[in-house]
Amino acid sequence: MAVWLVRAGSAGEFEDRFIGERRVYVTWDGLDVNLASLQQREQVQAALAERYPEAKAKTLQNWSSQVWPFAQRMQVGDWLVLPLKTQPVIYIGEIVGDYRFTAEGPDPFFHWRAVKWIGEAIPRSHFAQDLLYSFGAFMTICRIQRNNAEGRLKAMAANGWQPESLQQLVKDEATASDEVALEQAETDLERTGKDHIVRLIERRFKGHRLTTLVAAILHAQGFSVWQSPEGADGGVDILASNGLMGFGGQNLCVEVKSGTGLIDRPTVDKLLGAMSKFNADQGLFVAWGGYRSNVQKELASSFFRLRLWNQDDLLEQLFLHYDKLDEAIKSELPLKRIWTAALPDDL
Repeated sequence: MAVWLVRAGSAGEFEDRFIGERRVYVTWDGLDVNLASLQQREQVQAALAERYPEAKAKTLQNWSSQVWPFAQRMQVGDWLVLPLKTQPVIYIGEIVGDYRFTAEGPDPFFHWRAVKWIGEAIPRSHFAQDLLYSFGAFMTICRIQRNNAEGRLKAMAANGWQPESLQQLVKDEATASDEVALEQAETDLERTGKDHIVRLIERRFKGHRLTTLVAAILHAQGFSVWQSPEGADGGVDILASNGLMGFGGQNLCVEVKSGTGLIDRPTVDKLLGAMSKFNADQGLFVAWGGYRSNVQKELASSFFRLRLWNQDDLLEQLFLHYDKLDEAIKSELPLKRIWTAALPDDL
């Protein structure tokens, strides 16, 4: 059994399709050629060169090393890892069908394999950092072999996808191959940095303390803030207003969920009810574990009244307003800005 990394678009734009259809696709635009008929990787590279004449040779080689294994190397029974961009979770699937080519598309969905999801919406924090390094490879498709990934994922599956124990963190050296070499060489440093910060927040701002962090961010944004004590909160964790002394201006009801499970629509609807109770014009729901896929779509009608923050949204606001946070918060969450070169693929 092999373990493969597959991504659903550079911004997660195809995630709902992958998950809902129980399929994974090759998502290169215009690649309307049957990959099963191309027995050599060089043939795939030539097909890509025809469709992307401006691409440099190194880029085409990189792309072909991802596309070719999808048809020629993946096997029924292999597992795949789908890290979501839109939520802080990972899906694990088992390949249950051979490579298929659908000539009519639509573009770019010509190439696909059927998948059975055996691990759904697993929090990223359940995986040890060395596995997250592999999951953060700057590749759309590649094989994962470092750090005994196959054995450790099997052990997690047997344990209901609970977090790894220290005894499970066994290190293995990778077997050399084109896909593994690329996995080792290219890592999403931004995502890796966020994973470290996420773990720090989960250690120091557990449970109701995450509400304290959200309140501190709102205060740094210029809001006057009231935070409910731990326990029953009447459907609201924070009341905030950016008017003078907290009167008038923009009035917010804020609910914060620190758990790692996905939040459903009825849970968010409770905040909408609380907004009427507290005479608030707008609401903010913060879900550390993210939301079920239908929530964002179904609440579009409440766009002008309600905002939904997931983990990435909260981190974005934390980074944006970090310098204005209370010194006590910064002492618990010491961060340093690091700049690095963002080079294109062909450099």
